[in-house]
Amino acid sequence: MSELTEILNQFEQGNRDHQRRFLELVYEELRALAQTKLASEDPGQTLQPTALVHEAWLRLTNGSQPQIWQTRAHFFAAAAESMRRILVDAARRKRTVKHGGEFTRIQFIEELIEARPERTPEDDLIALDLALTQLAGADSQAARLVELRYFGGLSNNDAADSLGISARTAGRLWGFARAWLHRELTRAPATPRSL
Repeated sequence: MSELTEILNQFEQGNRDHQRRFLELVYEELRALAQTKLASEDPGQTLQPTALVHEAWLRLTNGSQPQIWQTRAHFFAAAAESMRRILVDAARRKRTVKHGGEFTRIQFIEELIEARPERTPEDDLIALDLALTQLAGADSQAARLVELRYFGGLSNNDAADSLGISARTAGRLWGFARAWLHRELTRAPATPRSL
């Protein structure tokens, strides 16, 4: 039994003494996941991978009811959901008037002097979050798969394991979810990049 599995078993029994060691074991993977997600964001993103990991960790471990993770995949699924919520909250916050949401940040580069699209990265993320919420109403498993793959950075096989389905079923769900989200997001004024 791996050390990570042993710690997860102790969490399940209510023993929270090994949280620090658990974080040490998963920290680099969480940071790589956060770095990958933030790398796909447009310039101007102020959230750093370390801050995203720390905020996700606080959300996962603090609260009135501590979470219990049965497997490594289950933990990373919870982390992916937490990171998604943090990124969406940050995007919403940036759109508020208090944080300059009525202004569009542009760089003074010759190519940008021509017509600039009115869409911002925050608009993209919020539109995706809204579409995912709607997809969850139509097919919650497909929405969860998108969350695991897009926000969590999990592979098709890891996401399938986390959901308890076969990789083949996950592949079919991924195709359905991508088509469904594409249809919904092309109706909206903002569309996210590379789903």
